[in-house]
Amino acid sequence: MRGRLLRWPLPALLGWGVAWGLFFLLRAQAVSVPIALSGATLAGLVVAAAGNTPWRRVFIGAGFPLSALLLMLSAGQTGAAGSLPAWTWLAPLALLVLLYPINVWRDAPLFPTPEGALRGLAARVPLPAQALVMDAGCGLGAGLAALRQEYPQARLIGLEWSWPLVLACRWRCRDARIRRQSIWRADWSGCSLVYLFQRPESMGRAADKAAAELPAGAWLASLEFPLPGIEPTARLESVPGKPLWLYRMPLRPARDVPAG
Repeated sequence: MRGRLLRWPLPALLGWGVAWGLFFLLRAQAVSVPIALSGATLAGLVVAAAGNTPWRRVFIGAGFPLSALLLMLSAGQTGAAGSLPAWTWLAPLALLVLLYPINVWRDAPLFPTPEGALRGLAARVPLPAQALVMDAGCGLGAGLAALRQEYPQARLIGLEWSWPLVLACRWRCRDARIRRQSIWRADWSGCSLVYLFQRPESMGRAADKAAAELPAGAWLASLEFPLPGIEPTARLESVPGKPLWLYRMPLRPARDVPAG
């Protein structure tokens, strides 16, 4: 029951709401800005314990101080922040929701593909010219740029749900087709290779979708996180600590499941 009540992103919204609510309460009692900020930050850190992964705890705990710092910098000085209209304190949250809509918070946050992480992919997974290669969750296009280096003649497609990221990615990756679409609702069946940099919690769903839609001989490449219960065809690690797990269709049950 507790798990359902605190299903992500509710812990993040709760943490930010508690922190900002306490900040306003303390300021209404004439508590100084530094003390109010410290108390609200501490409250956010307490709520951050509800996050079930280290990154989510950081995301919850850092939300209040980062948004407060942003508003104070925009005000020009710390003392001026207390005189801002109340609604302006919601601006960072509104910007975050616009950039990263709540309905996709259960997928990966904005983690760009590290430089060199896909180096050697084409040598291990050769594809014909004009093969369709998909970056499922392309963000700002770092993965697409890496895929283009590996497959200069491929037809690249990127899927992203956030409109600002879609527009930025279209400007950056003009040789790829960028669509605003959920990676889970898109059709993967025409792809020769699907690339993912998701979350551990998403990998079971990715395995099911790949098994159902990708044709025999197609590939799924997952950076850092393996498919649970599935035997990888190969494993590359061009960047230390960032393994690239490769799976050729059809998927095979794992004999020894690699640690996630």
